[in-house]
Parts: sequence; C-alpha cells; structure tokens
Amino acid sequence: MLPSLIYVGMDIAKATLDLHALSTPPQSRQFANSCAGHRALRRWLQGLGPVQVVCEASGGYERSVVLVLQQASIAISVVNPRQARDFARAQGRLAKTDRLDAQVLAQFGQRLRPAATPAPSVAQRQLAELVSRRQQVQQLRSAEHNRLEHTTHPAVRRQMRRHLLGLDRQLQQLDAWITELLQAEPALAHKVARLCAVVGVGRITAVVLLATMSELGTLNRRQAAALVGVAPFNRDSGPRRGHRLIGGGRSVARRALYMAALVAAFANPRFQVFYQRLIAAGKAPKVALVAVMRKLIILLNHVLKDPQFLPT
Repeated sequence: MLPSLIYVGMDIAKATLDLHALSTPPQSRQFANSCAGHRALRRWLQGLGPVQVVCEASGGYERSVVLVLQQASIAISVVNPRQARDFARAQGRLAKTDRLDAQVLAQFGQRLRPAATPAPSVAQRQLAELVSRRQQVQQLRSAEHNRLEHTTHPAVRRQMRRHLLGLDRQLQQLDAWITELLQAEPALAHKVARLCAVVGVGRITAVVLLATMSELGTLNRRQAAALVGVAPFNRDSGPRRGHRLIGGGRSVARRALYMAALVAAFANPRFQVFYQRLIAAGKAPKVALVAVMRKLIILLNHVLKDPQFLPT
C-alpha cells in the first residue's frame, strides 16, 4: 500500500516559518525564513514522506520558500487567507497565533484538499515582476501628478516635474524590458498576439492578464470569471431576491480587463451588440459593462485554450 499523504500547515512571517504536520504523532517545527532555513525545512519535509504543504499568501514573504519547495517537487498549496480564517471561525477557533495558524492550515488541507499551486516558469516570474513594478511606477506618477496640481512653490514644482520625468523614463525602460522578454520567449509572445487579436485588447492589457493570471487558457468558464472577480454572487433568501454582486478575484487583472471591456463595448461588434441589448433591457451601464467583462475574459480564456479558434 502507498503511504498516506501528510498535510503540513505552514504559517509564514517575515523572519520565521511555523509548521504543523498531521503525522503520527503530530509534529510542530519552526524554521528561519531564510535560505538556510529553507534548506532545513526541505530536508525535514522530505523525511516525513509524501506531504502536501498548505500556506497563505503573505504579501510576498511566501514567494521564496514556495519556490524552493516547488523546485524540490514538494506539493504546496497557496490559499486565500480569508478562506483559511473563515475555516478557523467555523471551528470556533478565535485565538490567533503563528503556531495555531499552522495547525488550522494543516486541517484546512486535510479536510478540503486544495489543489497544489503550479510552479511558474522563470519567464512567467520575470513578467510578473516587471508588470508589478510598472503598476507601482504608474501609481507613483499619478500621485505625484495630483500633488503637482496643488503646489505653488516654484522650486518644489520644478523638483516635482523632474521626478515625473524620471518616472516617465522608468516606465519607458520597463516597457522596453517587457518587449525584450517577449522577444526572448516565443511562447509568451504568441499568447500576447492571440489575446491582442480580440478587438479591444491592447498589448499592455494582454501582458497584465498573462502576468497576473498564469492559469489563463486552462480554466473553464466559471473559473475564468471567478478568478478575475466578475462572477456575480446570488443573495437570495426565501422569497427575497437580492442584487447580484461581484467580489474577490485578482484586482490588477480586473482593472486591466475593465479598460479592455470599455473599448470592446463600443468598438468590437461582438460585444457592442451584447452591450446595447443589455442597455435596452434596462440594465445600468456599469452592470452591462461588468457583463461585457465577464464575456470578454471567458473569450480570452477560450482563445488561449483552443489554438484553432479564430478570435475577433
């Protein structure tokens, strides 16, 4: 008989990693969140037998340790922190410490068996970092531009203009690096070209979607809509029929999709007819636009899933 899978919860902090393994007997360990700590963690997990580690997204502190475990072929699932917290509350666990959180994550894995998070390619990681930095620079530029409008001191205004010019140069450099990466990775460049073939989707939108939704092209209709956060949720109780609302999902991808849907609703014949039909039926413009977003992300997912499909 094959040995049973052992679920291991891992709570990630800036300096430490707290783990709890549902082995026989259960074991708890703490390792440093450093290169040496990651090596020790890998050896300990490999000594337990077949394992699946469950951790939360922790603002970036999880990235290096997740990559180390994925490279060692150790299954690891990065789950939504809200889901793990709701699971703890459902069990009546209101206390919260690093060790308790590791126990909750191990039980979460054992009960719900989340799918392992696939390891991104080197090109995918680089693209995600470039897109993330581009978003940061854009936010800095927007904030500085807004401050410039209300500044009257001549020297300060000159300084702010120099800062804006520097940020513009950074954006140009980041765009050049993204272009170089796509030229070096034909598979990524092909995906960008396929997405851009849909009227309304520009190059930057395609790049942002690929960077923030590496799963695009492998999902079904519902998964694609839910992942970007445009799947409406029912709010019904008895005879009451509440408003359907969207929520969750990946906000960066949703913002990029919004701009593409805004163009597609007026420039793409496929979506223009759909949008106008919803408006004629009495739907609010924003509701109709969200419906276009949902239809658009489903189409883009299908474009990457089926190489024979001709996008429009």
